[in-house]
Amino acid sequence: MSLKPSNSSDHSMLPLSDPQKNQSDDKLFKGSAMTKRGAYAAISYMSCAVLLVMFNKAALSSYEFPSANVITLLQMVCSCFFLYVLRRGRIISFTANDSLLISDNSTKFVPLKTLRHTLPLAGAYLLYMLVVMESVRGVNVPMYTTLRRTTVVFTMLVELVLVGQRYTRSVVFSVGLIVFGAFVAGARDLSFDAYGYAVVFMANITTAIYLATIARIGKTSGLNSFGLMWCNGILCGPVLLIWTFIRGDLKMTINFPYLFSPGFIVILLFSCILAFFLNYSIFLNTTLNSALTQTICGNLKDLFTIGFGWIIFGGLPFDFWNVIGQFLGFAGSALYAYFKLIGK
Repeated sequence: MSLKPSNSSDHSMLPLSDPQKNQSDDKLFKGSAMTKRGAYAAISYMSCAVLLVMFNKAALSSYEFPSANVITLLQMVCSCFFLYVLRRGRIISFTANDSLLISDNSTKFVPLKTLRHTLPLAGAYLLYMLVVMESVRGVNVPMYTTLRRTTVVFTMLVELVLVGQRYTRSVVFSVGLIVFGAFVAGARDLSFDAYGYAVVFMANITTAIYLATIARIGKTSGLNSFGLMWCNGILCGPVLLIWTFIRGDLKMTINFPYLFSPGFIVILLFSCILAFFLNYSIFLNTTLNSALTQTICGNLKDLFTIGFGWIIFGGLPFDFWNVIGQFLGFAGSALYAYFKLIGK
């Protein structure tokens, strides 16, 4: 990594994604299809995702906060603020070559042409965030994570359409096991809610489109993970602000009785911080590995999400078939991880 000579001894760079240099990364072991950086990105994503679901669920359900859109807007504003401070302090770069070529006095971190190039990604991100945030509200945590596992099928289809990606029989088998487990687990959900289920499946579709778009634009825009996040915030922030104003979400937020409650403020703060790290790890994991790997990582972290959800928020009573379905889903995820590691 290169810095300007005058600053090279004073600043260190945060880890960035560079699609052009991934091939030079050390493998986990001989014959592995995953690099060490890819493994670190996957673990980071799973850790942040588990915690963020818990904090979002607490805000929307425990405190009954009326607007998921406002939380999304706050997370986006905080992410842009963090990125601005880090970029202005020359701690990170927005370009894939890991160099800081932009003067500190410049007000343009990303060229306008590059910003236009990321428009499809910004649209997919905005739709993904809005639908996913809403999907948390209507379904209990265990069933939410169960239904979200079917995202892998949508991801494979979208990658096939957008980039022509094809998978081996081993991968297809592991994905089929995940989906079968999800249906077994949800077959006897006594808390069935048609609207809640519909929103979750819509979230699966938007997630698949979003991840495939990251994989595609991340390799052609010349930006790293931080640069892609910055463009998303710049393009989506104003749209989301106008949307929340038109829907009356901002007014509902002002009238929210727990708005200045210390507990609620702490939950919002951690939600915003975790959203920043989660978005970064999603970009990093998807560009270093693949959109499907990112989706499978989401399935693996569900073990902890389900456990914490049952303990903290309650939800489904114990059911034999639900447990069997959960086990099948995790077995499929573990098989995929194994096939990915050995390069099949």
